[in-house]
Amino acid sequence: MRTQPGIRGLGATLIASALVFAACGPSASSTAPSAPAATTGSEASNAPSSAPSASLSGTTVTVWTMEDATKFEALVQPFVDSSGVTVDVEAVPWDAINEKLTTAVASGDGPDVTQIGLSLLPTFQAADALEDVTDDLAAHPALDSSTFLDAVSADQLSPDGAVTSVPWVADTRVLFYRTDIFQEVGLAGPPTTWAEFIAAAEQLATRGEGQYGYYIPQWDAPLPIQFTWQAGGDVVGADGKIDLDTPEFKKAVDLYTSFFEKNTVPTASDFDQTAGFISGAAPMLISGPYLASAIKEQAPELDGKWAVTTLPKDVAGTALFAGSNMGVWNGSDNVDGALALLDFLAAPETQVAWFTATGSLPTNKAAAADPAVTADPNVAVYAEQLADAKLLPLIPQWDQISAAILASLNEIVLNGADKAATLETLNQTVADLQQ
Repeated sequence: MRTQPGIRGLGATLIASALVFAACGPSASSTAPSAPAATTGSEASNAPSSAPSASLSGTTVTVWTMEDATKFEALVQPFVDSSGVTVDVEAVPWDAINEKLTTAVASGDGPDVTQIGLSLLPTFQAADALEDVTDDLAAHPALDSSTFLDAVSADQLSPDGAVTSVPWVADTRVLFYRTDIFQEVGLAGPPTTWAEFIAAAEQLATRGEGQYGYYIPQWDAPLPIQFTWQAGGDVVGADGKIDLDTPEFKKAVDLYTSFFEKNTVPTASDFDQTAGFISGAAPMLISGPYLASAIKEQAPELDGKWAVTTLPKDVAGTALFAGSNMGVWNGSDNVDGALALLDFLAAPETQVAWFTATGSLPTNKAAAADPAVTADPNVAVYAEQLADAKLLPLIPQWDQISAAILASLNEIVLNGADKAATLETLNQTVADLQQ
């Protein structure tokens, strides 16, 4: 694989940050997907827009993904069968992204295709780590911005006009709750306001030792940003820079820390949200659609005993619009094969198959409207929440800033650090990172 010396120094500097706090969380699902069905007759319009060239047969496309490798391999098997291209899939754990991608950018020795969490996209664009495929889109109309949801269109993610990645999966955050446990403690329904949210967590936590009302993942960097949006604020100031010295951010921090102050959330770093929800130890949590698939697979006996709803509101109920893109590595010696694979992944039937397997929401508009997707009653909730969802700031410094936010909050809630002093230090760190 050829190297790109121009990206080495800059890339290592920009990406040597807390990449583990990407906007999209790891999928908790574990069963292999059904391969997309062959398209015939009226289904042909769902097929990839351009058939792979016969000249690609015998070549290899390497893929780095944070998805389940077994599932992803099953998903792309029809592409392998029809094109003769070998797809070499390497699953990269979320907690290994930093080292893996920093090394790859520094050396130029990366994959052909890589998955990129939306929060990481500006970092890789600034590091010139991704191939500019703008001129290739004419030959791959399935990758045209118009085929994807508006929030992740090229003009949103590539404001300078250079397309360096294409949407893969969409994600948002909703409130999961155990309806059976809510009934046991006398809660008539899910909380719709912050006040009800706090009260429900307290009431659920009265069930005894080891029983909590809510769960806050210690790695969930976007959560305090969502709370800031819900308080009616933003973390981007009028000058385009990150500004956390606002009443709304302080209000978000107060909500965040209140759950710990009231002992309504677990503090163990190894607490597993899926296991906690299934056991009932944490019967209320905020997560993405992938959690629904995990619950259905791991605890089918809970069918009818849990539900999802939109996030509790303060001034607003805004959630995170998260997800992942796929990009061609700048230095790939099989760009044509990489684009052919991206074309396949963008096809509606491929994205529907991935939703069926993992619960990850499609980014392709036709797939999002497919009956196989909309038949899921939870999808109506996801769709409602996506209508009130925002992207995290798409600036190269965001990963370092979000890591600093999370580290500061954990110092407060886990180690007892003074809130006011810690936030003052955080504000100075944020300012320094944007110099």
